[in-house]
Amino acid sequence: MLCPSQSMGLLLFFSFLLPLVFSYSEAGTVGVNYGRVANNLPPATKVVELLKSNDIGHVKLYDADPSVLRALAGTGIKVVVTIPNEILVATASRSGFAFAWVQRNVAAYYPSTQIDAIAVGNEVFVDSRNFTAFLVPAMQNVHAALSRLRLDSAVKVCSPIALTALQASYPPSAGSFRSDLAEPVMRPMLELLRTTGSYLMVNAYPFFAYEANADVISLDYALFRPNEGVVDSGNGLRYDSLLDAQIDAVFAAMSALKYDDIKIVISETGWPSKGDSNETGAGAANAAAYNGNLVRRVLSGNAGTPLRPQADLNVYVFALFNENQKPGPTSERNYGLFYPDEGKVYDIQFTLGGSNSGGGGLRWEEDRGRSNGGSKGSSSPPTLPQPSSSGTVRASSTGESWCVANAMVGKARLQAALDFACGDGGADCRPIQPGAACYEPDTVEAHAAYAFNSYYQRKGRAIGTCDFEGAAYLVSQAPKIGRCAFPSGA
Repeated sequence: MLCPSQSMGLLLFFSFLLPLVFSYSEAGTVGVNYGRVANNLPPATKVVELLKSNDIGHVKLYDADPSVLRALAGTGIKVVVTIPNEILVATASRSGFAFAWVQRNVAAYYPSTQIDAIAVGNEVFVDSRNFTAFLVPAMQNVHAALSRLRLDSAVKVCSPIALTALQASYPPSAGSFRSDLAEPVMRPMLELLRTTGSYLMVNAYPFFAYEANADVISLDYALFRPNEGVVDSGNGLRYDSLLDAQIDAVFAAMSALKYDDIKIVISETGWPSKGDSNETGAGAANAAAYNGNLVRRVLSGNAGTPLRPQADLNVYVFALFNENQKPGPTSERNYGLFYPDEGKVYDIQFTLGGSNSGGGGLRWEEDRGRSNGGSKGSSSPPTLPQPSSSGTVRASSTGESWCVANAMVGKARLQAALDFACGDGGADCRPIQPGAACYEPDTVEAHAAYAFNSYYQRKGRAIGTCDFEGAAYLVSQAPKIGRCAFPSGA
């Protein structure tokens, strides 16, 4: 991540295993970006243990540090290494340099260290040193080196781009690459990705767009929460999340160049847990909501976008740690999931039904032992209890929370969960019957939200009773759908 200019004019739980059976489509994967612009981070060996203990199976590095690659050996964790922008000129102009780099930083560790991609540069188009002309030749030389070493089928070559590579991004269907990049850079890059079976890496930050346009962009739209959505005037598609709109703008730009068959990997995305007073939306609650909802969505197999509904996206969350030496506003030093002492800034799980908490599942909790420094636009998180020493969880005794439907799982799964809640679950579903007070709007999402909340409140707001295998999640502000107000008690 280099700068917040990526807004680019875009307007815009603990698991409780219910007696429901859902069929999951093949899900994407979630990894983390392991940046090290700090002077207080733990050694690589401890970082690897942290990754393993949190079920994080994919990690992206911003270099190819030998101590990190050695520490990752034998773990099975998939690794992306990066060729820094500073050596792109040498990599592009000297094939021997590229071969030596790959031999020294990839072949020397593979397959014990499961390197599966080389990122050639990072956001090269944003770099003021103007390395753009060297990017594709560098990628070509790196791929040639992998071929010589017979690693090209296992290790892919790619390069993360920022949304500033787009000339137009709103509406998403009008997405196009900048004129100075489209033909001289993006077309040959996409051709290389196609012929080598690789993918386009995209760094996308809804936070930047929201921060710059909080007066017109709904926070719920940015955080994957229920919202009215935005309709693309160009193709009529409805968007429920800002990240979808950003990614579909890139898909549209690729389509304009006739490269519809190339996958996208979200190489960076995240939300800061702290920011300056003018960084609207920065705060621990919003960071936890964004990353938690994103991870749940990807792992439940519902990461397709309106333009590419079948495209399961792989995502790398930014970042593993807060990095105290990053320049810029306060937010730049507060994207981490963990503090340097390995304590959690907030809690999210990287598996569905994971093993970390005696019951697993995706969840988040504010770390109340630290100051979150939330700024304007931050919302307060629900008051969630800590697990007891036995691994069980007690109901919340203070604060209020509500359970709502996660529309991103699709109508079929919402309907199955709704049937359970209104049947064996014992929810009070009389208000959503025809003619009753909460029947309108007559949609599966609206009815499911009411039923899920009734079930949750009747169970005493016990942790785990608002999940429905990913079909529901908690909010801390009273939802209102149509004219129907949701009760906060049984």
